[in-house]
Amino acid sequence: MNIVQFEPDHFSRLLLQPSQAIMQPTLSNPSYGPSLKAAGPAYSLVDGDEVFAVAGLIPQWNHRAIAWAMISGEAGKHFFALHKAVRRALTLHHYRRVETAVACNFPQGQRWAQLLGFEREGRMRAYTPDGSDCDLYARVVA
Repeated sequence: MNIVQFEPDHFSRLLLQPSQAIMQPTLSNPSYGPSLKAAGPAYSLVDGDEVFAVAGLIPQWNHRAIAWAMISGEAGKHFFALHKAVRRALTLHHYRRVETAVACNFPQGQRWAQLLGFEREGRMRAYTPDGSDCDLYARVVA
């Protein structure tokens, strides 16, 4: 198992967890992966040819970024390594404020956001491609 630089073709080898399956059409868009790679630091958790997770940061302006992650339903066996890598990336990139969106009906994602130091700030209505609501979480470092 390795953490490597994200490459857009990693999306084609990532079988999304059920709670993120609504994003599959977006991941299939040929311009989406390259746009994320160009936007900011992004990494993939891979083991051989299998991709278990991809995640990154999209800078908004100095000291603020948006965190994103797409995770395989099979990532559980690598979750500790994934958690450790994401926590390390959040520290290394020195953003004062990092935001992320978590589906309202995804308690495991909300719990993970909290374990990473994010706090819930509010509800974002009709946020996802299918119109579902998400909660906004932010990690603010003084």
